[in-house]
Amino acid sequence: MEENKPKRRKRYSGKYPKTFEEKYKEQQPERFQEVIAHVMEKGNTPAGMHRSIMVDEILTFLDIKQGEIGLDCTLGFGGHSRKLLEKLNHSGHLHATDLDPIELPKTEQRLKDAGYTHTDFSLHNINFKDLDQIPVEGFDFVMADLGVSSMQIDDPSRGFTYKFDGPLDLRMNPHMGIPANIRLLELTEDELEGMLTENADETYAKEIAAEITKSTQSGHLIETTKDLYRVIQKALSRLPRSIQEESIKKAAQRTFQALRIDVNQEYEALYELMEKLPNILKPGGRVAILTFHSGEDRLVKKAFQYYQRQGVYTFVTGPDLPSLQEVHDNPRARSAKLRCAIRK
Repeated sequence: MEENKPKRRKRYSGKYPKTFEEKYKEQQPERFQEVIAHVMEKGNTPAGMHRSIMVDEILTFLDIKQGEIGLDCTLGFGGHSRKLLEKLNHSGHLHATDLDPIELPKTEQRLKDAGYTHTDFSLHNINFKDLDQIPVEGFDFVMADLGVSSMQIDDPSRGFTYKFDGPLDLRMNPHMGIPANIRLLELTEDELEGMLTENADETYAKEIAAEITKSTQSGHLIETTKDLYRVIQKALSRLPRSIQEESIKKAAQRTFQALRIDVNQEYEALYELMEKLPNILKPGGRVAILTFHSGEDRLVKKAFQYYQRQGVYTFVTGPDLPSLQEVHDNPRARSAKLRCAIRK
């Protein structure tokens, strides 16, 4: 009888849970609404959740009308998609793509729980660069939020952040491509430096690339998120103490960003998306894209400007920034930039 007794969940130390596993209440918003409200009141994002950014600004620009056909290129937690569906009000249809096979079915269930069915939406487990595979003659509106979802960042098993120890993976789809720890073995020191500079404008790209190469060549493989963080610490160990801690923190953020972009070939996918947009938008079709770092913002800006000069887009706007209130309520919004365009 004792063997079948259910095990009690291990109690976390201190007043508040710290690790992803300990924040099990935050991962069950339907059961623990008071906990969710408390976390969000403090300006934080509950573990396993994602707070959509610049929703009002996006909806205002897209000006969705009954019966239109739309596309959310980055489904994620489904926050933007749900607002788009509210505007459609069970008319027309919303398509959405997401490369993450782990989060997509969870979001599908959330949308169903909100009262929407497959008559209202269709989800596609594909990269948004392949949006032309969706059997639709054209879209009235398209949006993309290029930020990484909080659900992925917060889960240590996905390896998206140095804050928690976990496998250094960083793949949006963990069943496809090469994980980050293997990718580090493939790149030369010069290629590592170039990647860090191009993908994240990393100030200490040369030092970090040298230390990563030194570590792997000496047989000390970088297998986990903390392994990579320690290498970055070592690379910047000669910095003055007055700036060392903050410099290491920012360098780690940028290094993980650069490696994530490389592993998922994000620039290549975004370039292909921007190239295909004019062909899949109907005349008068609107597109809104949220970016979160300079590299992808430059790419979106140049693509919009190029097609405007070609007479493809009649109107281009941005970058628009989130309000100070939104940044206060959701610090993860602070680097967001919104750019929009209208098809001729």
